[in-house]
Amino acid sequence: MWIKITSADPEWLEGTLESMPSDMPNLSQGSIIRLPRSHVIDIIFADPEKELISRGEPRREYWERCLVDQCVLDGKLPVHYLYRETPDMGEASDKYPDSGWRIRGDMRGVSAEQLDARKSVYVALGAVLNKDDSWIGLVDEPTGSAFEKDFESGTFVRLD
Repeated sequence: MWIKITSADPEWLEGTLESMPSDMPNLSQGSIIRLPRSHVIDIIFADPEKELISRGEPRREYWERCLVDQCVLDGKLPVHYLYRETPDMGEASDKYPDSGWRIRGDMRGVSAEQLDARKSVYVALGAVLNKDDSWIGLVDEPTGSAFEKDFESGTFVRLD
């Protein structure tokens, strides 16, 4: 959906809905919307001067690679368990190196055989974050970190 921004600060954007979202029947064209910048994919400024003032921190991109269950990328399962090991998947000359993150989809009620049968893929962290960004606050955790999602609270718990 497209929003004409009327005010901006480093954390939030507010504006008028310019398009009609097909999957949000409670919204209509012309609605006033306030949303966190983390929910915005891109901003196009009509006035380049305003872009410099209102953008705040530079937008971060997540091109470093990770190993992730295909079911997470397909949007079938949320991230459940993730850990960061010493990067070992890439080559020294890779433009986007291995981050060391290893990410598993929801493992509740899954047998060891079913878990072992899951396909995994080596992709950019951003591809995973586009499907489930619930763990974005952990992305800079150091090698050796491990977390499991507590589905009741929706937070990730550090594992020893």
